[in-house]
Amino acid sequence: MAKRDYYEVLGVDKNISEKDLKKAYRRVAMKYHPDRNPDDKDAEEKFKEASEAYEILSDSQKRAAYDQYGHDGVNPQMGGGAGGFGNFSDIFGDVFGDIFGGGGGGSRQQRGSDLQYTLQVTLEQAVKGTTAKIKVPTLVGCKTCSGSGAKSGSKPVACTTCGGVGQVRMQQGFFSVQQTCPSCRGQGTIIKDPCGTCRGQGRVEETKTLSVKVPAGVDSGDRIRLSGEGEAAPQGGVTGDLYVQIAVKEHDIFERDGANLYCEVPINFADAVLGGDIEVPTLDGRVKLKVPSETQTGKMFRLRGKGVTPVRGNTKGDLMCKIVVETPVNLSGKQKDILREFQTSLEGKKHSPRQSTWFEGMKDFFS
Repeated sequence: MAKRDYYEVLGVDKNISEKDLKKAYRRVAMKYHPDRNPDDKDAEEKFKEASEAYEILSDSQKRAAYDQYGHDGVNPQMGGGAGGFGNFSDIFGDVFGDIFGGGGGGSRQQRGSDLQYTLQVTLEQAVKGTTAKIKVPTLVGCKTCSGSGAKSGSKPVACTTCGGVGQVRMQQGFFSVQQTCPSCRGQGTIIKDPCGTCRGQGRVEETKTLSVKVPAGVDSGDRIRLSGEGEAAPQGGVTGDLYVQIAVKEHDIFERDGANLYCEVPINFADAVLGGDIEVPTLDGRVKLKVPSETQTGKMFRLRGKGVTPVRGNTKGDLMCKIVVETPVNLSGKQKDILREFQTSLEGKKHSPRQSTWFEGMKDFFS
């Protein structure tokens, strides 16, 4: 069966750079990788075909011979370079090392775990910003051994399993892969004489007190990253980060929705009927709100610019005030007599348009 053109196999043109060639091979190989296509002979053949194409085209001498003479230029029987994929294990380690834990050689420095801390703040603190002190239990670098894990006067030695590179090569079928060394866990070194304080871990438990600057406009769910304030890594690796997640406490008056604030404003019956100026609260103090006569429960008033400036925006929101008309309680006998007289004066007149509409709708429903 005639072989397909190598450039066609990888879906590239002849002028492709070495960097883009690697990307193209990785894309095709990932698609047809045997681990992703178990018991699929067609995918396995395409995977081998892509590997063979990449081996030839990634070698400048073989690529030049292939460009000039085609498959004959790289066919050993025709005097060309080595065909097939004899160096496939090197290709695999180079292109897929970051996925399967192999590649490149050399030990990998471990990274400490990231931590998360939930910080509760008031609505006022979230809107205006604040600085908070927090205490975080974590693992920090051992001061006795400076994080190395080795006893003073000693030092880690090269791992005999991996030869100090942190990786071991394992054969899987027709190709081999590199994996993290199980003995040293990728460090490349083993501690023979561990530190007595941290017992070879290079880190100890400690509670850190940190200062967190909370920017103005944050909301529940926002996170603040403190770089390098997470857990220390074993044996002197890179320290993780601390993520402070904001949780805004429930407020007695206001509710927040994005940049806007909402609140209910109770008013008495007389103010609702006659209208007038009332005081309403804002986060900056009290302001006057003019309530027109005949205001109904549920009426919404907007106070522009009395809301919140979000942490990711420049436009300040509004304060939405919802009117709630309260029914008077604890009335004296005289007050009740006045209300009865008032009630009698309303009979037969259309002073309650909503009530009239509701009763008309009820009649239509039952008829």
